[in-house]
Amino acid sequence: MDATEQELVDDVAAWVRGARQVVVLTGAGVSTASGIPDFRGPKGLWTTQPGSERLFSIDAYLEDPEVRAEVWQRRAHDPAFRVGPNQAHLALAELERAGHLHTLITQNIDGLHQAGGSDPDRVVEIHGTIHEIVCLECDRRLPAEPILERVRAGEIDPRCEACGGLQKSATVSFGQSLDPALLQRAHEAVMGCDVFLAVGSSLVVHPVALLPRTALEVGALLVVVNAEETPYDREAAAVLRSDIPTVLDQLRTTVLAPPGA
Repeated sequence: MDATEQELVDDVAAWVRGARQVVVLTGAGVSTASGIPDFRGPKGLWTTQPGSERLFSIDAYLEDPEVRAEVWQRRAHDPAFRVGPNQAHLALAELERAGHLHTLITQNIDGLHQAGGSDPDRVVEIHGTIHEIVCLECDRRLPAEPILERVRAGEIDPRCEACGGLQKSATVSFGQSLDPALLQRAHEAVMGCDVFLAVGSSLVVHPVALLPRTALEVGALLVVVNAEETPYDREAAAVLRSDIPTVLDQLRTTVLAPPGA
């Protein structure tokens, strides 16, 4: 981090310390340091594996048994189940415990914010979670691990044991709607914030990409922390391009430093 970015971090820290309500939105870039690839970056899943978008389509999942089989195999061996939180997750959790983070909205489905110490009641998993499985017929929800064990044992397309319906991870695929209650909760948090940090998100996936716009409309300071450009960079009060765990750890250190330190 160069001197210019350090000055920006100092500015952001002052805003966070003086804020009435800080809301953070996190995207895939927060978890890449834990070993979970993002989607749109230079080394992202969709960049290195053209055509893999089909695996994230609800229509393809419902219509194509081969897609379901591949999705289940990928989920059963998902690196997200084997990695832990990185410094970015830990820094956000510490800011929350110190009273400087009101709501953490995440596009990530890996559960690493909670693993890093964030209060589950303050985390809004807007795109769902891989740690639960939902039946698409009867809406039955179960912990993921027992069903993933069935896949590892040889089941290609494990069906709901209650009704025989198709099951999938409790994540939002393309073509599915977000949970209205979660979206409303996120919107209300942003409506009440005066500092909004968008961290590790491309800010192009709607409707979540509208949250920074809402923050700007209510007069909040927008801070973008992301390696790649986003549509909001020109309107942000600060844009930080350095390594995300490094930036957030330095922000945590600066915010929590004793007065005069």
